[in-house]
Amino acid sequence: MKILFDNGTPKPIARSLPGHEIAFARKIGWHELINGELIRRAENAGYDVLLSDDKNIRYQQDLSSRKIALVILSNQQWPVVKHHLDKIVAAVNAATAGSFAEVDIPFLD
Repeated sequence: MKILFDNGTPKPIARSLPGHEIAFARKIGWHELINGELIRRAENAGYDVLLSDDKNIRYQQDLSSRKIALVILSNQQWPVVKHHLDKIVAAVNAATAGSFAEVDIPFLD
């Protein structure tokens, strides 16, 4: 699966996704694109999943006709995220074209 990490997505998550092709929006120069354009370019480039922490993206985009799946992290803080990698991996592996999943990751008190 080709996975695009959006700007706020912690990079170390990639180590938990062996066998997947990972790219980072910042490294390929897409870090300043607005959501609709980012999704369009990712689809055109053959990405299967956009992994992001932008909880509003779901409401800004119609996913019904999309080829890309969105997996959204409810928290991007690595000290917490690292304890929920199994949930993230499961959501990515279950993603299908046009699907949306939010991985619930609690915030520290």
